[in-house]
This record gives sequence, C-alpha cells and structure tokens, in this order.
Amino acid sequence: MGQTLPKPGLRPFLPDDVPVLAAIFTASIEQLTGDDYSEAQQQAWMEAAEDEEFGKRLASDLTLIATLEGSPVGFASLRGTDHIRMLYVHPAVSGQGIATMLVDALEKLAGGRGAKSLSVDASDTAEGFFAKRGYTAQQRNSVTINDEWLANTTMKKTLGAVP
Repeated sequence: MGQTLPKPGLRPFLPDDVPVLAAIFTASIEQLTGDDYSEAQQQAWMEAAEDEEFGKRLASDLTLIATLEGSPVGFASLRGTDHIRMLYVHPAVSGQGIATMLVDALEKLAGGRGAKSLSVDASDTAEGFFAKRGYTAQQRNSVTINDEWLANTTMKKTLGAVP
C-alpha cells in the first residue's frame, strides 16, 4: 500500500519564519523555474531573499505559511485586499496541493475583506497554475531585478466565479 502523506496545515506568518521562508523562496526559484528563466535571471531573483526588505514585505502583507508536520513547506502573501504578492512552495512538495491550499485560503480571505477580484503578477512558471484556477491574463510585464530583466504576466480572477 502507498504511504499516506501527512495533512498540510496553515498558520500565520511569524517574524522568526523569515530564514526558512527565504530558503523556500530560493529553492523554489532555483529548482522550479529553470525552464522559463536563465541562470542569471534566477540568480538575480533569488538575491531578493538576501535583502532585509524580504522580511519586511512578508510582515507587511497578510502572509500564510503551509506546513507539513509543523515545518514550513510553502508560503503565500496577500498585499492589500486584492493582490497575491508571493506564492512559493518547496520543490520537495511541488505538485502535492500546497500551492492550491494557499491560494484557496488567500481567495477566501480576499473575498472576506470585500475584494471582488484578485490579481497576481505570475511568473512564466506559475502562469499555467493560475490559469487552471480561472485567472486570465491581463498584460505582460518586464521587471528589472539586479540588472536582469524578468517577464511575468498580470492575471486576474473574479472572486466567486467558478474556474
């Protein structure tokens, strides 16, 4: 018989989480985005975790932590009432429903805060995930991070709509 995976949990962000979330952020970019971004782009993107602003962004947003057996394995943050700023899952648990659980929770929280829609600037790697959830592309963007250009797509979903 196959082994049953432990049920993931959700909890709020705590300031002591910054180092482990930075490690998840870095591992996710390094191991999951190689088909869509060059090594130089990945390196520039990962350097954001070394900046003290990384922890400040997590603390200023509504950030949720996904856990397995009490250990963080992913996180997502909601800026304001209607924008997903970050969604990162450790590569070891990628494809196991962690990102879905996090985005489900953010969509419920955003709706509870009165948001009619939710937007995200999705990386090329995450665009398909959000499209399957009913988010539609609004515009392509180019952002500069540490002298490297990275593309992403602003996507939007009307809350309460069935994907």
